[in-house]
Amino acid sequence: HESTSLQSQPPPEEQNYGATAGHGRQGPIVSVSRKGPAKRDYLIAAVLCYTNLINFMDWFLVPGILLDIQKYFELSDGDTGLLQTVFILCYMLAAPIFGYLGDRYNRKIILGAGIFFWSGVTLSSSFISELYYWIFFLSRGLVGIGTASYSTIAPTIIADLFEEGKRTTMLSIFYIFIPVGSGLGYVLAAGIAGLTSDWHWAFRITPCMGGLALVLLILLVPHRTQRKTAAHRALSISGTIKVAAEKPGVHRTAKTTWCQDVISLAKNWSFVWSSLGLTAMAFVTGALAMWVPLFLYRAQLIQGTMSPCLREICNSSNSLIFGGITIGTGILGVIAGAEAARRLRKINNKADPLICATSMFISALCLYIALMVAQTSILSTFIFIAFGELFLSVNWAVVTDILLYVVTPRRQSTAIALQILVSHLLGDAGSPYLIGIISNAIQAKNARSFQWSFWSMQYSFIVCAFVGVFGGCFFLLTSLYIEEDRKEAEQ
Repeated sequence: HESTSLQSQPPPEEQNYGATAGHGRQGPIVSVSRKGPAKRDYLIAAVLCYTNLINFMDWFLVPGILLDIQKYFELSDGDTGLLQTVFILCYMLAAPIFGYLGDRYNRKIILGAGIFFWSGVTLSSSFISELYYWIFFLSRGLVGIGTASYSTIAPTIIADLFEEGKRTTMLSIFYIFIPVGSGLGYVLAAGIAGLTSDWHWAFRITPCMGGLALVLLILLVPHRTQRKTAAHRALSISGTIKVAAEKPGVHRTAKTTWCQDVISLAKNWSFVWSSLGLTAMAFVTGALAMWVPLFLYRAQLIQGTMSPCLREICNSSNSLIFGGITIGTGILGVIAGAEAARRLRKINNKADPLICATSMFISALCLYIALMVAQTSILSTFIFIAFGELFLSVNWAVVTDILLYVVTPRRQSTAIALQILVSHLLGDAGSPYLIGIISNAIQAKNARSFQWSFWSMQYSFIVCAFVGVFGGCFFLLTSLYIEEDRKEAEQ
């Protein structure tokens, strides 16, 4: 998609390999005329979106059949929450490593290896017996490592393929598959468990889909991708980029170390506050994703609308409904967030963080109301959970776009990796476990009953509403610095 006329061929080390590009060269001109994204670019983006779908389907298989897994391995609420925490901890600890590799080495190889690894481990975990629950915990941790390779690097490839206007649209489409994949994970897990009367089969579908994604990745994603740096954009004149070859005596920008990148990012207040806002989002999302079907099941028990799970396969209707809500609100929320950002940026340069702050405040209120009405009306609970998830989903693409325009291109993979590390470490890595152990503590101090089983979960969930309010405050702080940080990144 780029027509290039060479007056002087740059030396081999100047060729862009993976995510690494040379900077600051001057001399004989290389003209690069850009006519816009080609069909191949859209095909590559489609492959990345499809893989993102599988990524999050695999992520939410466990919450979709949580009742069955809890009964099969005889886990308490605390141990059940720890299952998702192990996954997230391994995911976030691996993310900075893959961020470092993605900024310096070939991203196609890293992505392919990650897809192959997580698909293989997921398939293997479907054959674990109830006597070896610790192996199941370990397998989820290993899946988290494989998943980190994809989530860290894939957005930067999309950012490379498209210019700023198209980039926001394509990232919005990419991030739509987070809620869609999450919801389909519930639906797939519950549906397959119901059809086969064996929850293990839920872990044998996504590896097959991952194999197809790997083949498409190998066939379509180029071995090398062009990183559009700020220097390239600054030199662009009427669609023509003039890239210079090095002249003797001219200073060449040195590559920075990972520690230098981290220090620079820590001084970027827009990145810091928006990452903390994303952390609050992750905390709430992680707790909801893990516990909502079980919470609704316990509410139905005390209402008398559902019988206790005594069969081999439990009733998964709540997972199916919650999965459908997650898909619908996710698509609508991401599209609404991207469109609101596109329109409001024209009249307010701080529109993005203000949109995120407003949506966090509204989401926190909706979730609090959902918790309060759960004991009397399941329908009302579903409605307010749907609105809570809708306003959470508004922020996904907007937060990522904030990062991409306040951080220079050569630090973007590292920035995404650090954001993943912080948001998961302080967010959804701990929230499922925290909710579980608070629930355990409340149940331990009271008589064992369906009523207290529900109340313990309800009281634990209230933490999420307060965290959502803190998230809104963090995005308001982002708005104070975003204009200055964006200008600095563009320079």
